[in-house]
Amino acid sequence: MGRVLELLKVSALLLAVGGDVAWARPKGELWAVLVAGSSSWMNYRHQADVCHAYQILHQHGVPDDHIIVMMEDDIAYNPENPDPGVIINRPDGPNVYEGVPRDYVGSSVTPENFLRVLSGDAEGLRGVGSGKVVRSGPNDRIFVNLVDHGGPGIFAFPRSLLKATDLADAVLAMHRDRKFGEMVLYVEACESGSMFSNLLPDDIGVYAVSASSPNQPSYACYMDEHLNTFLGDVFSIKWMEDTDREDIRRESLKKQFQIVRKEVTSSTVMQWGEIRLDRQHLSQFLGGKKVASGGRRRQRGNDFCLNTATPSYDVPVAVLESRIRSSSNPQKTETLKQQLEGLRQNRTFVSAVMASLVVHVTDSDLDMVDKVMHNSHGITRWSCYSAALDAFDKGCFRLAENPYALRVLQPIVNLCEHGYTAEQFARAVQAVCTHDPVRGME
Repeated sequence: MGRVLELLKVSALLLAVGGDVAWARPKGELWAVLVAGSSSWMNYRHQADVCHAYQILHQHGVPDDHIIVMMEDDIAYNPENPDPGVIINRPDGPNVYEGVPRDYVGSSVTPENFLRVLSGDAEGLRGVGSGKVVRSGPNDRIFVNLVDHGGPGIFAFPRSLLKATDLADAVLAMHRDRKFGEMVLYVEACESGSMFSNLLPDDIGVYAVSASSPNQPSYACYMDEHLNTFLGDVFSIKWMEDTDREDIRRESLKKQFQIVRKEVTSSTVMQWGEIRLDRQHLSQFLGGKKVASGGRRRQRGNDFCLNTATPSYDVPVAVLESRIRSSSNPQKTETLKQQLEGLRQNRTFVSAVMASLVVHVTDSDLDMVDKVMHNSHGITRWSCYSAALDAFDKGCFRLAENPYALRVLQPIVNLCEHGYTAEQFARAVQAVCTHDPVRGME
């Protein structure tokens, strides 16, 4: 009877304050999953971001057996790297590659393996990579950091795509099976807000932050003309440099979100899910060990990261233009100019293919073509969009291997939202995409 009265008192307190009470410090363990979903020197920044995230967790006392890293691992010893074994995340920064556990690299970096890692499916990863998975229970906390290219409702891996619905289904299943107490996700990708919009409930102990809204690109920054690539992404740089600078045992998720949202002026940083989790200290999800502040001072005015901020999809153009400016060899300069012209022609081709598909699906209804090509609907007809996306991926452009093709997916969303079917779109693909599936459209 005494226990019942105690529970009734607690329930009355919760009702009296609308459930808005301070969060108790959880007693469970902390797990982290860090994923860089791209490959190639051009995408250097994604692996640099993830390696930096690892250093933060490691320095704050999270043991390596509770940190799982997935990345292509083709940057540190890339032929274009003048400093083999070194990856930096800011100009003249420290080597963030040092000590990083390479749990899943190369061909093992897939959406399926990521979901197995997250959900604790050790059997499904037998003989793959390190085999490490999140072995969490009902009182544990999980931090997930995803960094790569994205599009409406998708996050790219090197050779395939993670769909927002698959991520949501995995998280919901984990909640149902009591595999975590609380989870925080930080996602760096174009249109990253679409990974959570209308998909992430606000009452399952999951809090997410996206680098951009559902219909915005994310931005790269810290262009390094010595390395001929970008070193980081604006959102990732801002949250990690804030973490390096502050005492995360005192700073809350909410405070970091407010700081980062203010400092990231290139896109709209957004939060999703159970927002009230943001009252917890960052240390609950990044490690509780005290670390001497080693971060850079907050920049006022001349912010080199923001000054070099470039939409993720324009990174290849910016890199080639930089190489052309710095080239002193006429023959090399001409080769670079040809590469740039080829890149632009490829992009024109991708856009033209999508326009042709829309014309075919709408039976040349010019008013509808205009709406589909220029509006920006959110995704509600997920089954239509998913099936049409698969048809485009298999029949026209392998999306994970053609990052620029991710930029032309909005018309597929719009077609589905206007009532056209995935079957109609698939027939259009068969009629329009008579070329072999194309790869390498940066």
